[in-house]
Amino acid sequence: AAALKALPPKPSDTATTQSEKKRYSERVSEVVAQAVAEELRKRGLKQARPAPLGELDSSGAERRMAGGIGAKKVDVTWATDESGLLLAISIKSINFKDSRTGNYQKNLVNRRGDMLMEAVTLHRRFPYAVLAAFFFLDKGAELDHTGRRRSTFLNAHARLKLFTGRNDPAGRDEQFERFYLFLLDASPVSVSIRAYEVGKPDSVVPLDKIVTDLLSIVAERNPDFYEMDQGELRSAS
Repeated sequence: AAALKALPPKPSDTATTQSEKKRYSERVSEVVAQAVAEELRKRGLKQARPAPLGELDSSGAERRMAGGIGAKKVDVTWATDESGLLLAISIKSINFKDSRTGNYQKNLVNRRGDMLMEAVTLHRRFPYAVLAAFFFLDKGAELDHTGRRRSTFLNAHARLKLFTGRNDPAGRDEQFERFYLFLLDASPVSVSIRAYEVGKPDSVVPLDKIVTDLLSIVAERNPDFYEMDQGELRSAS
């Protein structure tokens, strides 16, 4: 969470051009991807990408993976020469209110479609890969309900629940192994972030548990090669 202090001040919802909003959302994805990849490297996944800042070779950016229906850029990846793609994380965000409706829901369905296409593309090529979705919503999405509609936060849980919990490599391609929603309030001064597994809007998930759970699935899918040891992934003994 502390890494998100690297974000610039969030532009206002009203006094901001679309290009400024887009660039801010891109920075959210970039900063989160760097932080997640760094945590994965600490947990034993030395080749996790994006590479650390300052490594300027071609592997520093998001990795482009060959998928079942075309190549796809993926925010965070861990792949090996022996097994191909083992873990991938797709990161999306909605950071600004819609000026007409006053809520955060306008692009929810579009973002969902983008993420599901990533899942289909990657699972068709790598059915054993563990795919996670990290969907960030501005904290205001928890409070934008009216007398006639639920908050965007609750609507997101309802509309994404079908697409989490892929527990079998033979499962539906469009499902993610795990899908998480995050409520974000970030600035260069302070960061507040709460994580929830999709479908469980009342239970906050510790950030370190998210990583541990994903690595545990990787170990379960690849028992001849990997095992968990005190929260880290290591070669099987």
